[in-house]
Amino acid sequence: MEEQNNSILKIYASTTDKIENQTLYEYIVLKAREEGISGVTVFRGIMGYGSSSKISSSQYWELTEKLPVVIELIDKTEHIVRFYKKLNPALINMPKGCLVLIESVNILLKKAGK
Repeated sequence: MEEQNNSILKIYASTTDKIENQTLYEYIVLKAREEGISGVTVFRGIMGYGSSSKISSSQYWELTEKLPVVIELIDKTEHIVRFYKKLNPALINMPKGCLVLIESVNILLKKAGK
């Protein structure tokens, strides 16, 4: 195994959630880049719901604006925890709900491109 003491931070939210007039996922990606987080990926779901919302789905041939989104950030655990502590107040003050979790991961390969 390549590296240990790494974590993945997962944030489950909605594509319509906003912080400071930006979509939540864009806000987090830009802040993570500023903080030097190793990697971030945003996944848009095709169907889902949260504890206080109705089911959102893109199964019909329409543009559904509210869909589930998962934002994943991977880095050394200490960097992830530090980043989350800075992000937490903005998430707490956000009018909509979200779910945040952290998991330990073992990175098998971390290869930068040319």
